[in-house]
Amino acid sequence: MPENKLLLFEKWDVAGIKVQDQGLQKAISLKPSIAVTTLGRHEHKKFGKLEVNIVERLVNTIMHFGKKYAKNAGRMGGKKQRALKIVSSALDIIALKTGRNPVEVLVRAIENAAPNEDTTRIAYGGVVYHVAVDIAPSRRVDLALRFFGEGLREASFSTPRSAEEILADEIIMAANNDTNSFAIKKKNEQERIAMSSR
Repeated sequence: MPENKLLLFEKWDVAGIKVQDQGLQKAISLKPSIAVTTLGRHEHKKFGKLEVNIVERLVNTIMHFGKKYAKNAGRMGGKKQRALKIVSSALDIIALKTGRNPVEVLVRAIENAAPNEDTTRIAYGGVVYHVAVDIAPSRRVDLALRFFGEGLREASFSTPRSAEEILADEIIMAANNDTNSFAIKKKNEQERIAMSSR
């Protein structure tokens, strides 16, 4: 292995991975790095998160553990090392189960789970209409990652299975476009509602 090659978690090469969905090519960053932690440097830059490695964005989504009324709100808030361990172990499980580069599997899962349409409210003459709108690429990625985080929270509550296994299975199912995946279900539901609002 050449010395100047940066491997994610010192295992996975992200250099050869291509984003197939043309709309998401600028929204998914596969910048080579060893540790996926930018310490929030992107926070105050407009569209700064588009330069953050996609694996770190997944870690950040898992760390943000839901809204106030969620079953287990606040349990993972701010625990980035713990979230990093969950994602790192999940990538190892994906590699064992699929025999492929797990970062590539994650990118395919995001491409499949990212919805294309959403609805917005438009008030016109005192009447509120729901209108279908196209979604910006960065929001498509945000929603796909959010669906993975929500799926992990739902499935890992009150179960003996580990969060790593559940996240790995969710990503593999989404990469295969399996309708049992929580993220694919959410995407299909959102697009169905948008289609009925056209």
